[in-house]
Amino acid sequence: MARTTQFRTRKRLFPARSLSLAGILLTHFSTAMMAASTPSPPLLTSLSAIHSLSNAEATQHLPVDFEATVTYYRDYERILYVQDGDTAIYILASTDVPLLPGDRVRVRGTTHESFRPYVLSKDFTVLRHGALPEPAHPTFSELMHAQYDCKLVSMHGIVRSADLLNVYRHSAILQVSADGGNVEVHIDHADATDLKGLLDAEVDITGAVSGKFDGKMQITAIQLHLSSIASLKILKQASVDPWAAAVTPMDEILYGYNVKALTPRVRVHGTITYYEPGAAVVLQDGLRSLWILTQTRDDLEVGDIADATGIGEVRDGFLTLTEGEVRDTHVRAPASPQATNAHELRSSHHIFDLITLEGRVVMEVREVAQDEYVLIADGLLFSAIYRHPNATSSSQSTPPLPPMKQIPVGSKVRVIGVCVLGDSDPYNGRGQFDVALRSLNDITVVAKPSLMTVRNLAIAVSILLFFVFAAGGWVWMLRRKVKQQTAAMAARIAAEAALERRRSHILEEINGKCPLNEILEQIAELVSFSLGGAPCWCQIGNNAPLGNHPSTIEGLRIASQEVPSPPGPAHGTIVAAFDQLAAPCANESEALSIGTWLASLAIETRGLYSDLVHRSEFDQLTEIHNRFSLERRLGALVQEATQKSTRFGLIYIDLDEFKQVNDQYGHRAGDEYLQIAAARMKRQLRPTDMLARLGGDEFAALIQKVQSRSDVEEIAARLSHCFQKRFGLRNCTLSGSASIGIAVFPEDGTTKDSLLSLADAAMYQAKKRTKEARSALSL
Repeated sequence: MARTTQFRTRKRLFPARSLSLAGILLTHFSTAMMAASTPSPPLLTSLSAIHSLSNAEATQHLPVDFEATVTYYRDYERILYVQDGDTAIYILASTDVPLLPGDRVRVRGTTHESFRPYVLSKDFTVLRHGALPEPAHPTFSELMHAQYDCKLVSMHGIVRSADLLNVYRHSAILQVSADGGNVEVHIDHADATDLKGLLDAEVDITGAVSGKFDGKMQITAIQLHLSSIASLKILKQASVDPWAAAVTPMDEILYGYNVKALTPRVRVHGTITYYEPGAAVVLQDGLRSLWILTQTRDDLEVGDIADATGIGEVRDGFLTLTEGEVRDTHVRAPASPQATNAHELRSSHHIFDLITLEGRVVMEVREVAQDEYVLIADGLLFSAIYRHPNATSSSQSTPPLPPMKQIPVGSKVRVIGVCVLGDSDPYNGRGQFDVALRSLNDITVVAKPSLMTVRNLAIAVSILLFFVFAAGGWVWMLRRKVKQQTAAMAARIAAEAALERRRSHILEEINGKCPLNEILEQIAELVSFSLGGAPCWCQIGNNAPLGNHPSTIEGLRIASQEVPSPPGPAHGTIVAAFDQLAAPCANESEALSIGTWLASLAIETRGLYSDLVHRSEFDQLTEIHNRFSLERRLGALVQEATQKSTRFGLIYIDLDEFKQVNDQYGHRAGDEYLQIAAARMKRQLRPTDMLARLGGDEFAALIQKVQSRSDVEEIAARLSHCFQKRFGLRNCTLSGSASIGIAVFPEDGTTKDSLLSLADAAMYQAKKRTKEARSALSL
């Protein structure tokens, strides 16, 4: 199973002794004889021998030298799974080695302990590349029992979620609903395009098995590891596109809820260590503890042995018994709290265990539902929480709220209670923990806070000295301070007013038509003004600096801040230069921050405007003009041609059988076909001509400066001829053709609408003739 191994080094301390020369020689002789008589640990040369080890045997770090086949390798974490026959183990590589699934490798290293023994490799030798082992087909129950730990398996299921974990490492995670339970599928070398279309798809997955654990090494989930998306096969796409489904009102999301519960009810046994009527019970049996969600309000006694029955689940990463019913045997067997420390609790090794530790009270808070004592122990803050008692089956109502147990802040206390954590997985980083108290008697004062502390004495002496010096110099300091503050305030007000005027002017220029370079130069001047005239400039990419850039910056202290760009990398930097001997300005960081904010605002505003203009005039798929751009240019061309008595042509193009491309090969292939067709047609036009996509598979071309209809017909023929070459798409190759209609100004029309209508009609006549010709050929 997936594991994180902690390596610990134990040191033995020997008392120093005075030895004679004979004693030293005798000691060395005895040591040599013992070393000669102690057999060296056996070399393990097969995977089955390593797999049969116990964790106690694996802690001896036995040497291994064996061959096996790689079934999974994650290069950036240097973890891999290998298999030989029906045996598989987990390996942690000490160095990065380029490996592929199917590589036959020779592994040398030593054994170590974890959930099961694993190998820490010293070196790898790739012997050859071959086929992967035949994957097994286990049940979900067999996986949960770790019967296929680290083996290559194949599973069938339905994808419930598909998310990209790390765009830089190209890793993804899927939640797959299999027969018996849910499985986490981790895929390396994937990207966002690979995940499209996976939601609710029926898939076959082949990968190496591991487990997900809590801090007690209890399995909480099953994971499959895939080296690439190729190990996942889509058997059946979702019957309904999740993003095309009708919108469901938020208060109706359970109308279609339908779950068939097949999980059997289980029974557990242990001592009651915590009880909150109507909410939860904790049972503890030795080193095992379990949180039980229950609505029972029976009179259960903490310290009694009890049986519980319910449905086993994982809630927020914790093993939990839900829908629990608890039966008290009334046999007393109180569990002894385990003495521990805050760091041990934070490591998730005592999930729901009854523990005891000492800490110092930082604050206490009474709330409606609970009393909370905030403590500090071993440098860590945590809370000891006592939930106010609820009504039980034998009580008529909720018991009256007891007074809060008052504990002076700073007191050292001992608490006894159940450890409750915020995260069950210690390998994600050590999390926060709290202690659930069973009663107010579970928190007791060990030592009261002392008033005679070094800190309190230092505070008292400091206060006394402060008043002595304050009484003597108060009048003098007050007069001087008032004078300095008055002068400083006047200067600051004048500087802030001038700075605000400059800033307001720059904001007006950003929203105006001033060129971007001039605005950036004004921003550099603003920063320079704020920094007392220090040279400042704006560096955007590899362009020339804008502002007051010194001829040389050698011997100057340089301060800079990046101009942020919300979508990605920074636009550039705002830079200021100072004399090395000059004291740093107090507002240096603030001035640069204002400059970078204004520069980012100016660049983003101008970029947004340019992007909106581009989107309004160009088709986003083919990057040619759109219908709006064409119609605007056509209207202007009609006016120009009317005034100058010139001719121009309009060509209407419709791609033949385009719907079949989408239906047979998918919309991605259709989009690719449209892009290639647009690029080909654009190459047939002159620089003065204009190609536009009107929508779907319809295009139009404006042919300017023609002498006669034959000029337009010649270009139309070139456009038709460019479809004769087959279209090589990503997943297929297909033939293409287009139906074309033309109209010439002023012979065929003198208005924009008449030209569009006539060209469209001519195109449909051409399409009709093409279909009739194809029908005749088929007969």
